[in-house]
Amino acid sequence: MKLMILESGAKAKTVKKYLGKGWIVQACGGHVQDLPSKGSKGSSKSMWKSEKDTLPEPPWGWTSGAEKKIKEMIKKAKKSNVDEVYIATDPDREGEFIAWRLSIIFSDFDSQKRVTFNEITEKSVNEAINQAREIDTALVDSAKVRRFMDRLVGFECSRFSRSWKLASMGRVQTPTLGFIVDRELLREKHVPINYHSVNFNSDNVNFKIRFHEKGDPEAWLDDDGKHFPDRTFDEELANNSIKILNKNMKIEIVSVKEGKSNRSPKPPFTTDTMLQAASSTLGWSVSRTSSVAGELYNSGHVTYIRTDSTRTNKEARDAVKKLIKEKYGEKFLGEGVLGPDAKKGSSNVQDAHEAIRPTRPEIGELTEDINGDLKTLYKLIWARFAGSQMSNSIRETRKIEAKTENLEKKITGTATWRTHPGWEIVYIDYHKNVIENPPSYKLKNGAEWKIICDSENPQLVSDETKPPRRYSESSIVQQMKKVGIGRPSTYVSTIQTLNKRKYVENSSGSLVPTDAGKTMWLEVVPFYNEQDSKGLFNSDFTAKMELNLDTIEDSTQSAPKIWHDFVEDFDRMNGNAKTKKRSIPSKRQIELLNNLIRNMNEEDLENYLHGKKPQDLTGDEMRETLDLIIKEGGDFPASDKQINLIIKLSDQLGYKLEDVCKIVNIDDINNLTGGKDGTASRVIDQLITESQSLPATESQVKLINKIANREEVPLSDILSIADIVSIEELTKKDASKIIDTVMKKNKKSRKK
Repeated sequence: MKLMILESGAKAKTVKKYLGKGWIVQACGGHVQDLPSKGSKGSSKSMWKSEKDTLPEPPWGWTSGAEKKIKEMIKKAKKSNVDEVYIATDPDREGEFIAWRLSIIFSDFDSQKRVTFNEITEKSVNEAINQAREIDTALVDSAKVRRFMDRLVGFECSRFSRSWKLASMGRVQTPTLGFIVDRELLREKHVPINYHSVNFNSDNVNFKIRFHEKGDPEAWLDDDGKHFPDRTFDEELANNSIKILNKNMKIEIVSVKEGKSNRSPKPPFTTDTMLQAASSTLGWSVSRTSSVAGELYNSGHVTYIRTDSTRTNKEARDAVKKLIKEKYGEKFLGEGVLGPDAKKGSSNVQDAHEAIRPTRPEIGELTEDINGDLKTLYKLIWARFAGSQMSNSIRETRKIEAKTENLEKKITGTATWRTHPGWEIVYIDYHKNVIENPPSYKLKNGAEWKIICDSENPQLVSDETKPPRRYSESSIVQQMKKVGIGRPSTYVSTIQTLNKRKYVENSSGSLVPTDAGKTMWLEVVPFYNEQDSKGLFNSDFTAKMELNLDTIEDSTQSAPKIWHDFVEDFDRMNGNAKTKKRSIPSKRQIELLNNLIRNMNEEDLENYLHGKKPQDLTGDEMRETLDLIIKEGGDFPASDKQINLIIKLSDQLGYKLEDVCKIVNIDDINNLTGGKDGTASRVIDQLITESQSLPATESQVKLINKIANREEVPLSDILSIADIVSIEELTKKDASKIIDTVMKKNKKSRKK
């Protein structure tokens, strides 16, 4: 018997159909072991210690639920006398890391082999088995170093950001946030510029009036100095033009310039272009597209979905060309388009596998019984791949200049009609209302074209310039790809993390930074980024690290060298950030000092602050001032957590807040002091003591009845633990005592 281990259950189900008897096909569910989780044994900074020529060897820990699953898999394999284990995790860096951990876990078996396939078809699976190999240690080392980098940055920098009460910082996540925040700042700085324009339609051609040429002193220019001849500041001029057009109801052609335009097909999808196309064409979020694409891959319908390459194999190209020729004819065939990522020498590209394409391009449309989303995305993937092997679409163009009586301004428009659809024929569902016939009016000098006038034609557009558009999920992926941060496997997770951490919000498809996101980028990140252009969260530095990981993968650089160089850079930048932070008072320190001095007289204020405001103090001055005030009897204000707990307990007991304040002889809850010896703690202790005397809650009563039934003892015996005889006498304190006693007793029994 042979065992094949894949990542997903859906993929395992597909592969099982191809392998048949003699094989056990199981899914591990992704990562089975990884770096220790935060707070677990071995998760401290000591895990990074290693000699200069070696990588750290942290105690790899089980991921959630993986240990039980893998142990059951091993048990089944041994019971079935499995002697060969084929590890078929995904064909990328992460997949190789998972395969490495599985190879160690399954080391007791006689034979272990690594297999990869870019597509889940019977042919590919069998070829992969015949070409089984050893674990690629370079790929594994690259995955290890990425983990070490991400954990070190996340562990150390997230501790740094806690001073601002922020969730986390990340090596790729934070520079991505920076693009979103910087775009928002540009929007906030934008000053709208008003303009007026006039356009009208005649015989399916859109015409515009050129109000001002470039040398005209009244020429309309935008913030960047770009000239728009069809815009004017003069509303009266625009309105007068509308009146003339409505009166004349015709234009006369002055000149016609002939031309042609060819539209080339695009290369097959990479991960980022698929996410962008699904967003613009289908209106899908990146997570929806990624999920559906994953299902298509696992079901064997498309090739691997995490790729930067636009390369495809000749067999697939020949198959789709044959279909194109049979269905559309020879003139629809093209030479085949290569994207920039498929060209030799390109950087930032993981070219281990092909572009995203159908596994059976020759069938055109899926006939399997699959849901609508799968068919919708498959159709787009097929069209993109088929189109890449097709001829250009061709259009005739006529640039027209016209005039009308009593209007001195030029009128221009362009007539366009398609003469050969080429690749666009497979995009027929996405390209609507394409004009395929020339205008019916004559395209020659002196020809008269009529204007059918109504409330919208001619049209006056009075508007103002808009601020730069916010990033969408797909356009931020495009930006990440452009600057070289992140990789196909991290695009979606990076966006999801920014949403999860509440740094951005998705508003009608646009990514809007929250206050927390702005604080992170504008207040926290500068401690790391303002030193030089190589700041830790500078996109250039992040892109360089991504390239370094790729060089480990292709064995052109040593993994230990890349890792130790990074640690050296990180320690320097992190140390500088901490030093700088100590020289500047934090928001929390300023807030604390403001609370401590709020009731001080002018003489005391001068004595402590020497004429300065709290925010003007240096970090050292702030610490000295706080220490001095507290030492001389100044009190900390109660924390928000303490205040909220007091309000909650007061509500439970039915007390008014002014009555609660009397417990410590104050007149306002805001005057409570913090710390373990403060008045807030004294109030909380008394309220908790009183709340314990309240009747037990409904959930406590239900639990105690359940315990009596489970232990098969009379309820009276259970109640006797708290020295009461009736459930009606049960207080919160009694209930807690009973529940704790039974739980401790059961815990001891389980240990025995």
